[in-house]
Amino acid sequence: MRMNKVVSYQLSEVEPYINWLYFDHAWGMSGRSEEERLRLREDAVQLLHQMDAVCQSYAVFGVFDANSDGDDLIVNGMRLPMLRQQSPSRDGKCLCLADFVRPLSSGVTDRVGVFAATVDVRMEERHADDPYLTLLAQTLADRVAEATAEKMHEEVRRRYWGYAPDEHLDISQLHREEYQGIRPAVGYPSLPDTSMNFLLDRLIDMKSIGIRLTENGAMRPHASVSGLMFAHPAARYFDLGPIGIDQLEDYARRRGIPLPLMKKFIK
Repeated sequence: MRMNKVVSYQLSEVEPYINWLYFDHAWGMSGRSEEERLRLREDAVQLLHQMDAVCQSYAVFGVFDANSDGDDLIVNGMRLPMLRQQSPSRDGKCLCLADFVRPLSSGVTDRVGVFAATVDVRMEERHADDPYLTLLAQTLADRVAEATAEKMHEEVRRRYWGYAPDEHLDISQLHREEYQGIRPAVGYPSLPDTSMNFLLDRLIDMKSIGIRLTENGAMRPHASVSGLMFAHPAARYFDLGPIGIDQLEDYARRRGIPLPLMKKFIK
């Protein structure tokens, strides 16, 4: 099975999915007064509503036949090497994202989702005469991209992939990640290799929503997020922790990338 889809949203559609806690964190609001926090939030919401008339956010995703093969994923025939924890998690296991997909040896085909989400590049435009508005727009764009991924993932679970058609969660439950499955993002603790974007791009064509990749695999616009989607009920987020040189050498070999270059990609 292969399914690719591009979706676009009005900013007003994704606004309810914004996690303002991370917005506050980006502005260093911890320890500030409630009045300061609310004033900043009001400025951000006002700017968001102004942008709603001229900007949108976008997502592209695919759901593909997949299996695991050791620590690798095979997605639509493409091999995606993963990394494994070197120290056990709280349950005593050393986790790898490939653990959440049926192994090739089972003879049963599984599925894995691939996604990218971004915002209209105009959301990141600088306000030359107002550094405050510039920073406000940039941090707001980051939150809108993440909110777009949140809304897209909900629609994938309930409709497009449809493995959780009866899911009914409120926004607070979504932010607590109470849904079935996970969507680990590139550059985050379980998927730290930014060059993975080059492989994901081949599967879903990020250019279709205006994303361009730098030579290091970073996305432009900066307010973009990409990653994988897993449906396994036991799938959960985890931190790889320190990556030893032996594992990095093995990973570079599986990726077919020289070790010195591989070190530049791992965040």
